[in-house]
Amino acid sequence: MANFALDLRALIEKTKGRADEVARKSVIAVGTSLVMKSPVGDPSLWKEKPPPGYVGGRFRANWQHGLNVAPSGTVSTVDSDGRDTIDSIGARVAQAEASGIHYITNSLPYAQALEYGHSTQAPNGMVGITVVEFENYVQQAVAETK
Repeated sequence: MANFALDLRALIEKTKGRADEVARKSVIAVGTSLVMKSPVGDPSLWKEKPPPGYVGGRFRANWQHGLNVAPSGTVSTVDSDGRDTIDSIGARVAQAEASGIHYITNSLPYAQALEYGHSTQAPNGMVGITVVEFENYVQQAVAETK
């Protein structure tokens, strides 16, 4: 679990009543980052032939949002460009309370391998990079809500 070191007092002062909007925008930015940094299966890079009918994008499609409870299942859909998954995360965040713990998870069995360099498309993973960028997402959300 990652810890984020933001100056919460300064953030509260900057947002003055817009904290819910900042929280939602920040969660959506994190979700968007995770989805767009996720590799999409490219059979031209594989050592072996893909299964018949293979279409990449299942990993991207499996980023899921939960409030106060981490989603644990997987979905069978594919989303090679990430738009549907980002829209789904955005819709769930818009309907959820801004306060609480927002989880964005990917429960596919190969998620950890991809995070730790298994893919040449995402050799540095997705989650670790997004954690490093988190404060920027919050600052951007604050700037957008002025």
